[in-house]
Amino acid sequence: MPWPQNTPPQRDGDAAAGIEVTDDFERFSQRNDVFTRAFWDEKVKSKHTAKFFSSYRMEAAPRRGDGFTQRDFALRNAAWLISDVVSSRRAKDGIREGFQAAIQPDTPVAKDALEVDDPAKMSAEVKRIAKFFGADLCGITDMDERWLYSARVDARDMSEAPHNLPEGLNSVIVLGHEMDKELVATYPSALAGAATGREYSHEASIVMQLAAYVRNLGYEAVPSMNDTGLVIPYAVKAGLGEYARNQMVITPEFGPRLRFSKIFTNLPLAHDVPQPSGVKDFCGICTKCADACPVKALPYGPPSAETANVSAIKGVKKWTSDAEKCFSFWAKMASDCAICMRVCPFNRDYSKRRNRLWLKLALSPLRKLALRLAAKHGGRKKPAEWWAGSASEQD
Repeated sequence: MPWPQNTPPQRDGDAAAGIEVTDDFERFSQRNDVFTRAFWDEKVKSKHTAKFFSSYRMEAAPRRGDGFTQRDFALRNAAWLISDVVSSRRAKDGIREGFQAAIQPDTPVAKDALEVDDPAKMSAEVKRIAKFFGADLCGITDMDERWLYSARVDARDMSEAPHNLPEGLNSVIVLGHEMDKELVATYPSALAGAATGREYSHEASIVMQLAAYVRNLGYEAVPSMNDTGLVIPYAVKAGLGEYARNQMVITPEFGPRLRFSKIFTNLPLAHDVPQPSGVKDFCGICTKCADACPVKALPYGPPSAETANVSAIKGVKKWTSDAEKCFSFWAKMASDCAICMRVCPFNRDYSKRRNRLWLKLALSPLRKLALRLAAKHGGRKKPAEWWAGSASEQD
């Protein structure tokens, strides 16, 4: 739906986050995300998309290619199990939790709310508890309704339905979950998809547990994964990283190798601020992700407000992929693809000093030198080597 004319789309703090919203801005309808369109839109829906979704159950069709054998699919689908249990438990009501609807709370809000005198201290506590439950990163930002989907999706018929969020939510707790670097190195493969599935299962349990903690304190908390709103702008505004050409958030701890989840709450919390450090400038001279994309779904050139199809938000000037091209490759391969993550020069092991030094170089005026040093970075590791347990040669 069009943004209200009496409400400026651009806000204070957007510039620091690298967010540029135009007068044509419209909130995104999740019914138009390419995964949902694969169930109702004949432009996306095909025999390949049907096989793609069925492959995540026992209907996978292993093939002889390295990375697509029975055990590759077996590991990938096992990694998704906990996420699948959560997302399917209310399917009869059209509620696909974590993907097309928020995760329904299993814990009531305590009758007596804990008095919070110091929101900054409470934010530190929430971050500590998030790490305790298993999150690798945690940041907190304001509840910006621009990034909420205009509606959720009723999974029974793919129609729009209201979110029914509690009143008074004003903060978003954003959680980052590191993907396994050894598995990411094997993209594209069904084996690599285990890195994605493992983190979806991890984040399902983590957001549910952290939300339960907040509700036990007497405050609303709505656990959320891919549902309810766009997590990337929240992650950037929460200071966890910067948006990149490959459509991912580049973090100083893990580069682009993360999944993100979120919790909407009214717990009194201090908010973090964006931490721009130079990723946009580096992406301005680097096209490794776009060059490596098999279907050329990633953009060249500077950020733009132009969109290729309805599976992109309108009125935001940024690097935007062609989701239809991207998902068509996923469907034909019967697994997710993250070649763009694998080849990204920021995809490194930052526990190593040489990679921390490279990061400083990449974020400095000497970024062209850093790009040259990354010329051979991001090569694919054979899935058979992962199964053999060989040491990774990835950075």
